[in-house]
Amino acid sequence: MRFSGKTVLITGAASGIGLATAHYLAREGAQLALIDRNAEALEAAAAELNALALPGDVSDEVALKAAYDTALVRFGYIDGVVNVAGTMIYKPLDELTGDDWHRLMSINFYAAAHLTQRAFATMNRGGSLVFVGSIHTHQTSPLVAPYAAAKAALSSLARTASIEGKTKGIRANAVLPGAIDTPMLRESPNIKSGAEIIDPADIGQPEDIAAAVAFLLSDEARFVTGASMVVDGGRLAKL
Repeated sequence: MRFSGKTVLITGAASGIGLATAHYLAREGAQLALIDRNAEALEAAAAELNALALPGDVSDEVALKAAYDTALVRFGYIDGVVNVAGTMIYKPLDELTGDDWHRLMSINFYAAAHLTQRAFATMNRGGSLVFVGSIHTHQTSPLVAPYAAAKAALSSLARTASIEGKTKGIRANAVLPGAIDTPMLRESPNIKSGAEIIDPADIGQPEDIAAAVAFLLSDEARFVTGASMVVDGGRLAKL
């Protein structure tokens, strides 16, 4: 029960890695505030976990900060923030529009930056931020430039937040998943077309990422900050 008496806010909490993380933390005693744009799925998850449901689009800065503040009022404090919400589009670089770049960066990166700002203003010492990035930070594939760039930016944000958060007693880290069995992977045009081939042995489960997130949130990781933890079943280790 590492999270007994602690409150954690999770974005992208209605499915995939976000939902698995919510279940993992709930089993260890956490109070949860869950954010997702899929209101129906979010309400179902919140009811099952006795959590606070905060429907909304994380690309909306004002709504996102309002959701954080609603959780703060409800629980009185927030000990951890897990930024999971993400999306992808598949286009060649020369076909991407400004709107494409803005939306992908807003969901995959700016949301984490906005939550970091609120956490720095309100979080007590001992707080922890975890940004769920991707191994696209290190190696990528065609047609996903905005996604890869945004995920790389999360690792940079974790480093800066770890430096600026040190005097506040707040840690910040990133988790970089490899191929994880989620709808995002299964619906990938690159996977369906065969442009990207993944060994089934290299596909992990959302719970694998949830376990890494829980460690980085916990007091066991009190000396870990500014890190980007690769959780990919060894996929990047291959030549």
